[in-house]
Amino acid sequence: MTFYLVKAKPKNKLSELRKELDSGKIINMKPFGKALQKSLENARIDGNNPDYVIWIEEDYCSPPLAMERESVLDRYFDDISVERVNTEQDGWSKIMDNQKTLD
Repeated sequence: MTFYLVKAKPKNKLSELRKELDSGKIINMKPFGKALQKSLENARIDGNNPDYVIWIEEDYCSPPLAMERESVLDRYFDDISVERVNTEQDGWSKIMDNQKTLD
């Protein structure tokens, strides 16, 4: 498994994203829906730059997040960057102190 710390600038459509998450549309996307749902529900405001959100994403694509970007992320975020982390736990421990975004 490969995990990434994802940083992205929201396009001011987070309420629409929240509706997609709540409706089950994202979680049912194959093959990445469950992982993307979990990641976005736990996204955080970046404490170093509050114009951005951060989350940890499990992904196997090359380039990373290719399917997720095409299906969901590019609609809601600009300036998406990824940084590989050793494990999911390592990634979440880096960002858990930041405020959640999609509550």
